[in-house]
Amino acid sequence: MRTQILAQTIRGRVLVAVALIAAPLMAMTPTTSFANSVMPDYVQLVKQSSPWVVNISTVSKPKQQQTFDHGSNTPDFPPGPTGDMLRRFFEQMPQHQKSEPVRSLGSGFIISADGYILTNAHVIDGADKITVRMPDRQEYTAKVIGKDKRTDIALIKIDATHLPIAPMGNSDNIQVGEWVLAIGEPFGLDHTATHGIVSAIGRDLPDESYVPFIQTDAPVNPGNSGGPLIDANGKVIGINSQIYTKSGGFMGISFAIPINVAMNIVDQLKATGSVTRGYLGVLIQPVTNELAKSFGMTNTKGALVAKVDANTPAAKAGLKSGDVILKFNGKEINRSGELPIMVGMSAIGKPATLTVLRDGTEREMTVTVEKLDKAAMEAEGGTSAAIEKMGLKVSALSANDLQQLNVQYGVKVDAVGNDSPFATVLAPGDVLLEVNRMAMKTTEDLKKALDSAPKDRPIAIRLLRDGQPLFLAVQLAK
Repeated sequence: MRTQILAQTIRGRVLVAVALIAAPLMAMTPTTSFANSVMPDYVQLVKQSSPWVVNISTVSKPKQQQTFDHGSNTPDFPPGPTGDMLRRFFEQMPQHQKSEPVRSLGSGFIISADGYILTNAHVIDGADKITVRMPDRQEYTAKVIGKDKRTDIALIKIDATHLPIAPMGNSDNIQVGEWVLAIGEPFGLDHTATHGIVSAIGRDLPDESYVPFIQTDAPVNPGNSGGPLIDANGKVIGINSQIYTKSGGFMGISFAIPINVAMNIVDQLKATGSVTRGYLGVLIQPVTNELAKSFGMTNTKGALVAKVDANTPAAKAGLKSGDVILKFNGKEINRSGELPIMVGMSAIGKPATLTVLRDGTEREMTVTVEKLDKAAMEAEGGTSAAIEKMGLKVSALSANDLQQLNVQYGVKVDAVGNDSPFATVLAPGDVLLEVNRMAMKTTEDLKKALDSAPKDRPIAIRLLRDGQPLFLAVQLAK
C-alpha cells in the first residue's frame, strides 16, 4: 500500500512539473489549426471523377516507303551453286517494305454533355483516327474541333449526349501545398489514380511562352497526358501535360496546364477552331536584385523592357527601354514571364492599362493590344526561341550593367543546357562580347552570329568572365 501511495505521489509531482513547464511554452507557441489540411477522401474523389475521364488512342498512317518488286526486274544470275544461292536470297527478300501504323495513348476528360472533350494537343497531333473509350468500355470516333500547340491544348468531340461532365475549379486560387489527384492512362493502364501536392505555381518552361504551369509531385507517366489534375473538392484545376525526366519515366516533377488558361483556349477553339493572341511588341527580361537596386526598387517584381519594336502597340503607347512594367490591367506582375501570358490572353483591339516604373516614378499608361500575327511572333519570340535551340538562355544588358562592366555592349548568359555545344565553354554570368567576330550588341546579333557560323570548324568567342576578358572556341553541331 505504501509503495502504491509513493508512486502516485511521485507521478503527481511529475505531472505538476510538466504542466508548469508546458504552460509558458504553450503561451509562446502560436496555435496552428490543421482542420482544413487533412488528407482528402481519395476513394470518394476517384468515384466521383472516374465517369468523366476517358482514354484517347490515336492511329497515324505510316509514311509510304519505296517498294521493291521482283517481277520482271529479277536479275539474271550465273548458273551453278553461286547463282542458285543468290537467286534464293533475292527471292526471299520482302516485296514491300512498309512501316507499321503509329499508335499512341493519352487521356482526356468530358467538358460538355454533348461530347466535347479536352486533352493535350500533342496527344492527337498528326492522328488520322482518334478513338475515345469511355469508362464503360464504349468507344467513339472523335473529330478535332481545334488545337493550339503553343499551350498544348486540343478540343475534340464525339457524337454522344447526356454525358457526365467534369466540374471546373478556379486555377487562380491554387496554393502551394494543396493536395491534388491525377487520373489517366499511364502506359495504357485504364483509370490509374495518383496523388501528391502542388509543388509550385506559375512555372515558366523554356518551350512555352503562354502557360504558367502548375508543378506537382503527383506521379505522371506516358499516357497521363491530357488527363485531369483534381483538387480536394473534386474539381479540375489543371491538365497534366509534361514531366521533368532524365530516365523517360516519372522523377518527382510533373507539370499541368491551369484550367483557366485551358478554358480560355477552349472558348476560342469552339468559336473559330483557332486561337488568336495579343502582343505588345517588347523584349522583356527579369528584374534581378542588382537591377532592382539600380532602379530604386525594394523587390524584384515586374518585367523590365529591354527593347521596344517600332510601330508596335508598345511603341504607340510610349513605352521605352528601361521601363519596368509592374501591373497589366491592374494585375500585379510577380515574374517577368507572367506578362506574355496576360497580354496573350487579353482582348484584341481593346485598351489595357499598364502600371510602369520610369525614373523612380510609377505612372499609368494605356495600350491597345493588337493581334499577334506571324511577323509579330517572329519578332517577339523568334530570336529567343532560336537561341534556346542551341541550349542557351541570354538577356540584354542594361545601361547600368554596361557602365559597371566598363563595356559598350554585350549579352549576358543566363543559363546553359547540359546538351548544348556551349556546355563545356560558357557558364551563367558570362558576358558575350563577340561571337564569330560579330559584336554582341543585342540578342538578335547572337542569333545572326549562330545562323551564319560555320559548322565544319570551331568559332571564336570573346567574353567577360568575372570581369576578365577571355577568348574561347566552340565547335557547333553539324
